[in-house]
Amino acid sequence: MAPNADPPVRIGLIGAGRIGTHHATALARHVPNADLLAVADAFEEPARRLARELGVRDAGIEELLDEESVEAVVITASSTAHAELIARSATAGKAVFCEKPMAMSLTEADAAIAACQEAGVPLQVGFNRRFATDFAAAHAIISGGGIGSPQLLRSLTRDPGLANPSAVPPSTIFTQTLIHDFDALLWLNSGAAAVEVHAFADALVAPEFKDAGLLDTALVTIRFTNGALATAEASFSASYGYDVRAEVFGSAGMVTMGSPAPHTMQHWSADGVTRRTVRSDTDLMHESYAAEFAAFCDTVRHGAPVTVGGADAKAALEIALAAIASVEQGRPVRVDAIRAGVA
Repeated sequence: MAPNADPPVRIGLIGAGRIGTHHATALARHVPNADLLAVADAFEEPARRLARELGVRDAGIEELLDEESVEAVVITASSTAHAELIARSATAGKAVFCEKPMAMSLTEADAAIAACQEAGVPLQVGFNRRFATDFAAAHAIISGGGIGSPQLLRSLTRDPGLANPSAVPPSTIFTQTLIHDFDALLWLNSGAAAVEVHAFADALVAPEFKDAGLLDTALVTIRFTNGALATAEASFSASYGYDVRAEVFGSAGMVTMGSPAPHTMQHWSADGVTRRTVRSDTDLMHESYAAEFAAFCDTVRHGAPVTVGGADAKAALEIALAAIASVEQGRPVRVDAIRAGVA
């Protein structure tokens, strides 16, 4: 550590699955202002294995939350446990970073937000596209009036494939995948709120699992308070790679962002023009994951404003819940009806 440098934020991570493994590795090796102390999981062996790989302690969840040396908690456990773990972490006096979705219902979201407010601890939610260089540059142009008033927006997420269609819960495409797009659209649209949502979804990738509730392809239209119209789409069958893109068209221009390629290099040969693509979110968004943790640590150590907080996460969840209701009811759904619990 350089002389007079601030000490890194001492972090405990809860959840040693796929994304938890990535995040723990990033915190331990790629975020200079973070110090990963311990890893916990509801199952002992995954936590023990990950901790051993990274040279940190493995702990039970309660043990981690009781540990005075842990200043902040990163939650990467199952989504259904997020809201409860946020509240428990806040009650223990820990700053909280939670992967999306923050909660599975608005009641849970409100309780999680209230717990952090009552404890006086920051809450940041893992919407990493805000930290991707091209998305951040586009947002700066929009905020600076570079495209005039946003009028038409588009955001998409296409995953490379379904490893196990039978293991995908029915709402996954909205609460786990498209929720990133919902947050991106809210953020890129100058803070406008969603008014109405109309969603369509089907099992086009694995139709044999449709009767079990699988939805693997979806298109969502959103109308905003500033009059702008948006579409968000998702598919679980992008054979060419992991694809995340967005576009905002305005009265004075347009910005585009995102690509399934990790860089701009192209190979021109007798076989044609080729460009390498990546096959996972952790490969495509690795730098933005590290950047969001660096921002979280800056909030914890220096009181910097939370970049994407509980209210942002709740707004994206409202759109996801409206999309689910729209598919179930076969009609557009107003977001205020979701808030009121009458949709």
